[in-house]
Amino acid sequence: MSAQFPGQPLRRSRGEDPVSGQSGTRGDPPSFHEMWNDLAPIGRDARSKGYRRYAWTPADTECRAWFREQAERRGLTYEVDRNGNQWAWLGDPRQGDAVVTGSHLDSVPDGGAFDGPLGVVSSFAAVDELRARQAQFTRPLAIVNFGDEEGARFGLACVGSRLTAGQLTVEAAHRLADADGRTLPQAMERAGHDPEAIGPDPERLARIGAFVELHVEQGRALDLSGDRIGIASAIWPHGRWRFDFRGEANHAGTTRLVDRRDPMLPYAETVLAARREAQLAGAVATFGKIAVEPNGVNAIPSLVRGWLDSRAADQSALDTVVTGVEKAARDHAERHGVDLDVVRESFTPVIEFGHALRDELTGILGPDIPVLGTGAGHDAGILSERIPTAMLFVRNPTGVSHSPAEFAAEDDCLAGVRALADVLEDLACR
Repeated sequence: MSAQFPGQPLRRSRGEDPVSGQSGTRGDPPSFHEMWNDLAPIGRDARSKGYRRYAWTPADTECRAWFREQAERRGLTYEVDRNGNQWAWLGDPRQGDAVVTGSHLDSVPDGGAFDGPLGVVSSFAAVDELRARQAQFTRPLAIVNFGDEEGARFGLACVGSRLTAGQLTVEAAHRLADADGRTLPQAMERAGHDPEAIGPDPERLARIGAFVELHVEQGRALDLSGDRIGIASAIWPHGRWRFDFRGEANHAGTTRLVDRRDPMLPYAETVLAARREAQLAGAVATFGKIAVEPNGVNAIPSLVRGWLDSRAADQSALDTVVTGVEKAARDHAERHGVDLDVVRESFTPVIEFGHALRDELTGILGPDIPVLGTGAGHDAGILSERIPTAMLFVRNPTGVSHSPAEFAAEDDCLAGVRALADVLEDLACR
């Protein structure tokens, strides 16, 4: 199959099998290709060609409707949990020891087509593949779409899975607000979900025996090794810090340079400091979001607010980076007569995926399959403290993610479907 630009339809001929492309019947559920084609236009910006599927918005509502349709067309039992996560069940969830797969459908601003959706589409296709194999299920199987994984709207990643696992309190969730001041409860209620129901869901987690998430690789390790599929070993520790530089608003044309308390200057110097600190520690640090007040061309700002995202292979390196960045920020702020507040908005420690389940996946897929770490956070990482979790990665030859240039070739996507089906068959049909 030929590679195509992310988000554009993946083409196949009428009547092909969900994975192999062989002839099927008219009554078959939508194939991988058909599902991808249906999902591709939702929330896509015509100008940037990227996706704006933010939590509890009309685009999110369309994605959720798509998920429900896929579940119902396969005769799966559909439900929405107290935190707004969507579930499609094959078998009785009350039986317990369920095998769950899935990912998320929301995006970062102008994100790519594959981050999240590849895992959800592949999960439905893997169920179709297992049915084609006439697999005999001995454990319940479920597909999940976790809500607000990216945190693009309310500033906190993995809200749906954090609430479910009890890592986000109800009180803290109710304080989350978007750039327009609309709170998470208000947004949920506007989208038709009861915000008073949100909170920990230990009963649901107790039903799950294993969670396996398939995801496009957010890097080039598989491309460099020549492998289509990989297994995750760990998620780097990572967090988000908000830096508020408070100065004095004034006229850009009449205020002498020596009389200014311009918060943009220490902010700019802090951005450069973050790059230096990360490079020295072998980590990554990014100021990717900024808010300026009053945000006028001819006005000296009164406030520059920047968000730092930093990640490292170990906790010591991450601490070194963040401490160094904060020290540099305070030094620069003091020199320019600017006040500074630093707030840690989120943090996730290093997550080592359980060796038992990870080794089981290696046994299923073969000893030569690469095992690699990642600096990206995932719902699987959030759930790992409560249930056995594992991740599969699909090759991304560009190494680009959170961008319209994010990519995975069709053949690699279908190889991911087969690998996921193999794993689910071993876990749920033995």
